[in-house]
Amino acid sequence: MAEDLNPFRIAQEELDSAAEAMGLDKTAHAILREPKRTVVVNIPVKMRDGSVKVFNGFRVLYNDARGPGKGGIRYHPLENLDTVKALSAWMTWKTSLANIPFGGAKGGVICNPKEMNSYELENLSRGYVRALWNSIGPKIDVPAPDVYTNPQIMAWMMDEYNAIAGHGEPAFITGKPVEIGGSEGRFDSTAMGGMYVLRESAKKIKLDLKGSDVVIQGFGNAGMFAFEIANKLAGAKVVGISDSEGGIYDQDGIDYNKLLAAKKSTGKVQGYDKGEKVSNEELLELDADVIIPAAIENQITAANADKIKAKIVLELANGPVTPEADRILFERGVLDVPDFLVNSGGVIVSYFEWAQDREGYFWTEEEVYKRLDAIVTRSFNDVMATQEKYTESGKKITPRTAAYIVAVGRVAAAMKLRGWY
Repeated sequence: MAEDLNPFRIAQEELDSAAEAMGLDKTAHAILREPKRTVVVNIPVKMRDGSVKVFNGFRVLYNDARGPGKGGIRYHPLENLDTVKALSAWMTWKTSLANIPFGGAKGGVICNPKEMNSYELENLSRGYVRALWNSIGPKIDVPAPDVYTNPQIMAWMMDEYNAIAGHGEPAFITGKPVEIGGSEGRFDSTAMGGMYVLRESAKKIKLDLKGSDVVIQGFGNAGMFAFEIANKLAGAKVVGISDSEGGIYDQDGIDYNKLLAAKKSTGKVQGYDKGEKVSNEELLELDADVIIPAAIENQITAANADKIKAKIVLELANGPVTPEADRILFERGVLDVPDFLVNSGGVIVSYFEWAQDREGYFWTEEEVYKRLDAIVTRSFNDVMATQEKYTESGKKITPRTAAYIVAVGRVAAAMKLRGWY
């Protein structure tokens, strides 16, 4: 029987596994299997040629028992409601695992931003806010950038919200430019948080990261920063890298600056003039100490999990490893560190930005990184301690299930205290 790769079904299956392991109350489980609120909107947008095109958009608030919703907005031609629902669920567990005062949410618009100019993107972004303004805000649901959205788009959205509200409200949205209330350290926070988790993971299995071989699938913002930080922070050697066009492998190590230049000049990492060309599938099966999936979901599945040679799989992307693959990796002794722990750096620094905006007092980059390190290290230790506790009691659980147990337990406790069940 083929695996179900529907992202929301996967999110529910992961929750179900944790609920069974922890003996979660049935009513709490039922509440947590579905989003609290789903909004679907049609956004009319004036295009550059004078025509008006209607775009479909979504915003899902999954749970707000622990605080306002928090989650990014995606612009993607293949966006769909099930993906947004899954991502909003994972955001709920991510904020809870980090123990920051947010719930989980996510948004998206079905569009191809690569085929839209700045005028059209601005009109779409402002239209999204106009369609949803009464269900988002600093005390309700706080958006942020995600796939194919950026600080400029966040700035347009903030400006539109402020015009509707009639006053300045920078805490409405995070991931903004620093000049208008953004936080230092936000742009590379996802990768930086992931590297702190990698450091702790390596300690856990007694792997010396200095000189270790690292493979990164994906060369977007997260993958690009992960490459640079892995070199600088850990002294690791990146031997494989890919983008949507394919990848390259060089056992001697890939030069970051030369790779960046090749990507800019040719539009793909395979423009790099050294090493050998490999497919994205072959890249994941390379002989390396660490594999960092930093692209899209469902990359390591039951079909290829037994071919993974790495000691650590660091899930920097959302949902890159399926539940069945997670179990296979665990049985083979591979430390698969779950996405909502590894890539929590982005939402943690978004929380810092929200707090700084509300207080009107801003921190240095050094302060941001120090606080980020403390939170993700604590989260990693919470997960490992929970896994060990269950193992000692005779229940062997994966790090992902342990992370769910921590996160779901906190959300369920908040719902119970509020009288939701």
